[in-house]
This record gives sequence, C-alpha cells and structure tokens, in this order.
Amino acid sequence: MTKNKATASLDFIRKVVKKDNETGKYDNRVQTRFPPEPNGYLHIGHAKAICLDFDIAEENNGKCNLRFDDTNPLKEEQEYLDSIKRDVSWLGYKWDKLCFASDYFEQLYEYAIQLIQKGKAYVDSLSEEEIREYRGTVTEAGKPSPYRARSIEENLKLFKKMKNGEFEEGEHVLRAKIDMSSPNMKMRDPLIYRIRYAEHYRTGDEWCIYPMYDFTHCLSDSIEQITHSLCTLEFENNRELYDWFLDELEVYHPQQIEFARLNINYTILSKRKLAKLVKDGYVEGWDDPRMPTLSGLRRRGYTPEAIKSFIGKIGVAKKESIVDFALLEHCIRDDLNTRAPRKMGVLEPLKVVITNYPEDKTEELEAVNNPEDPSAGKRKVPFSREIYIERSDFMEDPPKKFWRLGPGREVRLRWAYFIKCHDFVKDEAGNIKEIHCTYDPATKGGSAPDGRKVKATLHWVSVPHAKNVEVHLYDRLFNTIDPYDVEEGEDFTSNLNPDSLKVLENCTVEPSLEDAKPGYICQFERKGYFCVDTEDSTPGNPVFNRIVPLRDQWKRIQKRQEHERRMKKQQQRKKNKK
Repeated sequence: MTKNKATASLDFIRKVVKKDNETGKYDNRVQTRFPPEPNGYLHIGHAKAICLDFDIAEENNGKCNLRFDDTNPLKEEQEYLDSIKRDVSWLGYKWDKLCFASDYFEQLYEYAIQLIQKGKAYVDSLSEEEIREYRGTVTEAGKPSPYRARSIEENLKLFKKMKNGEFEEGEHVLRAKIDMSSPNMKMRDPLIYRIRYAEHYRTGDEWCIYPMYDFTHCLSDSIEQITHSLCTLEFENNRELYDWFLDELEVYHPQQIEFARLNINYTILSKRKLAKLVKDGYVEGWDDPRMPTLSGLRRRGYTPEAIKSFIGKIGVAKKESIVDFALLEHCIRDDLNTRAPRKMGVLEPLKVVITNYPEDKTEELEAVNNPEDPSAGKRKVPFSREIYIERSDFMEDPPKKFWRLGPGREVRLRWAYFIKCHDFVKDEAGNIKEIHCTYDPATKGGSAPDGRKVKATLHWVSVPHAKNVEVHLYDRLFNTIDPYDVEEGEDFTSNLNPDSLKVLENCTVEPSLEDAKPGYICQFERKGYFCVDTEDSTPGNPVFNRIVPLRDQWKRIQKRQEHERRMKKQQQRKKNKK
C-alpha cells in the first residue's frame, strides 16, 4: 500500500495524530485516556470511546490511562467503578495508569484560588433558580450577578469558608468570570465549585466543596499530560471553556478532538434513562441481558471480538448518524459462526415414537461439532426409539411450501435417519401430543442409497438421554426504530417490547450440555446462538440465554415501521400547509 493510500484509509482523528507525530508536536508522544464517571454501568456507546482511546495509543506506541472523573458524591459508587474496570478489561485493554479526578482535589482547589487571585472567579450568592434566570437564553444575553463585583479579598475569604464548611448547601457557589453576553452559553460565568455535604466514595467527608465536571475534566487532562483528548460531539461547545481555563491558569494544554457518538436504532444509549429502567423495575438490573450495557451484552453472550468488530465497521466520523441494530447482530453471528460448537436443543418438545426401531436399542451417532472448523472434530450423540422434535416442525394439515413433518411425509433427522410419519395422537383438548413414525435403516448418516431426496432436516434429542433445561429467549428491548418517538404525554418506556423476554422451562438438550459451565457458548442447530447464564445457572442445571437467532427476524418489521414513519411525516407536512 502506498503512503497516500495508507493515509486515505485513516479516519480524521488518526490523521491528526499521524500529522502531530510527523511534526513532533508532542515529541512523538501519544497519551490518551478513557475518562468515565462512576455513576452507572458502561454501555456499547462507551465501547466506541474505549476502543478509540486505547487503540490510538497502542497504534502509536503510546499510553492510555483509565481515569474516573468522580466529582459528584451524590451519584458515584464503588460498584460502578468496579464494573467499569471489569468492562474495559473484558474488551481486552490494559490501562497504563489508573487515575481519579478525586486524587486532584487539592490541586484543583489551588487552581480555583489562582483564578480568584487573577480576578477571574468570584463567589456568587444567587440561588440556583436565580443563576439560571440571570444566564439568559440562546437568543437573549445574560446579565451579571450583583455579586460579580466582589473584591478578590472577599472572594478568597468566602471561598475558604465554603471549604471549611461554614455555609449551607446552595448558599454560595464559585463561578468563573468570563462573559455573560457570550453566544456560547457555556461561557456565561459557569460554576466551578458548589457545596455538597455528602460522603465521597473515596475521600469520605474530607471535602464539602466539589469541583464541577467541566472545570475538573480539562484540568485532569492537563495534569496527566494528555496529548489527544478525544470526546464526543456534545462537548464541542465545551472546548472554548476548557481552553479558557487552561489559558488563564497557564498550564499544559491538551488537544481536544470531537467525534460523533454512537447511536443505534431500537436502542437507547442514555445512562440516565438506562438508570430509570433499572430503578423502576423494567429490567432486572444493569446486567440484564436485554440492556445495551457491556455487562448486559456480556451476560447475554456477546463477545469482545464481536463488539470490537462492530465498532470497527461503523468507523469514526464527525457527523451524527444512526447505526442499524442488525449490524451488531451480524457481527456476533459472524464471530460465533466459525468457533461456536453446534449442539441440538429442542425448545418446545413434541415426542416422536419410531415404531419400527428396537425398543431396547441405543445408538451413538457421529455428529460434526462445527462444519466451519474441521479442527473442532466430532462428537457422539445418543439415538433411541423415542425422540423429541420441535412442535413447530409438525403440522397435521401442512400448507403449501411447508416442507417439514406431516402425515405421510418424510424428513431427515440431523446426523441420523430418514423418518416418515404414519400416525399421531392427540390429547383431550385436541392438541397433538405424540407422533408415530417409521425410519429407514439404510439412510443412516442422512442420505438414501436409492438417491431419494427430502426437503427438510430436523434437529432432535433422544428422550431417555435428554437433559431438561430452562431457556431465556431474549429479543430487542424496544419494538420501535426510535424509542423516543412517542405520543404526547408518554415517554420512551411506552415503546418497550413486551416480548423482549420469553422464559421456556421445559426445553430439552443433548446430554453433552448437562454440565455446561456459565459463559459457555454454542449454537442450537436451526435455532440460534446460546450462552449459559452466569447468574441464574447452578451446577448441573444450566440456564441458556439466546444471544441472537440465526437470521434477522426484524427486517420486515423495520420496513413496515419505516414506511409508517414516512407516511406520518407526509401527513404532518400536508397538515402544516393547510
């Protein structure tokens, strides 16, 4: 590949880093960081930032810190911190330093003192509501606080009293003195410090004033000598404020670069809204396998390789867009197709009696573990006179193009024989409870010596050897393309998918799965990819989570919803013209 082609293949951030290295801007040093707030669990949107921060550092022989911007004692917990560390490690990354903004509290306090001494910060005594009112609007300039003119000496005295706990919460705040008429709302004398009488999960009750996020974030980057401060587009307006803090304090200046955040249809990636789902009991927790959190995806059975492949395919851009959820599902299918062993599991069992098969006979049939990987070898599967098939694989009066089992029909049993239905039995309610078939001994292995063909192959499990298990069929958490598209008076929870979880308690699987350990992944032939749940499983009693079906079941639904949305917009435009 030529140099020009290599450069063209780089995304815009990597081009900036490459140019900086060529010009020696940071002495060929690349230092990044991933800076989450420990106030919730990471979701797949964070995975994009994680991959970008760590990969760019690695690609340039640089270093990446994991830093917790822990400035809000009311929302931060050790549980969230531990989960974040676990998620980053699970994705396969190792941080250079584990850092905490709370370790910089003393330094940040000194920075605030410096700003006061320069006349660039003041203690304001307006209430929270008054501050909001004085700030103005996007179209209307703000007005200065009556306390903006306080002397440097008075501000220093009041700020130290704030630190010493001599005021009530909300009585005073420290604000930067910038420009109340700035078109950038972030520059209208933003808050730097506030009083909070709350115990911090790391520093305890050592502090009763806490720095605001914007003040802390850029200065923490400076303290850590970050070269390229990568963040999402919603921080683009913050850059002017960050530059102001760094320039006024005359400290090391990292380079901020913004990129588009990840948006996925049928999904919400707001930590606050995900917290609502957990708090209000819509899901079982942050690691519920329906959640887009990394812990939820991991528990469901998604692999780091699939997630990183997904992040690689969507790329890095400056413009916001929406990614199809089907791409994420494609990535996990593509990853597991080549390495997940094949097993047979019947989710809704219907008994089949092979009437011409010896009652006391059991065979060990040879089955391929993974047709995509010859090195995976083969296994033995027991076969007997009575087997289970899927209830949906039999119809008493099959319609046209239904090729599976029915009266007088012949099908292939995977790795076994051809069988032909000659009778069936119903219960008192009229439901089919048992099918009677004959088998052709000459078709062992799945092919007929006389060359006759069948149009369907069914998976099965031997009745006397079957292991009963519970299966959780997970689906998309929301049933609309845009979960925020709701009627007036409703919120995003009105679009939750009522069928996002179906629990099947009487499923049967082949005996090799009886001792499957938590986290074990396999493909149930014809049904999808499944993972043994890490929370609900017990020794000898695995619970299987469906990771993803073998095929996308949402294509038709999505097309219909997109058509309905277009029609709705057209009707609204016509209504507006009238």
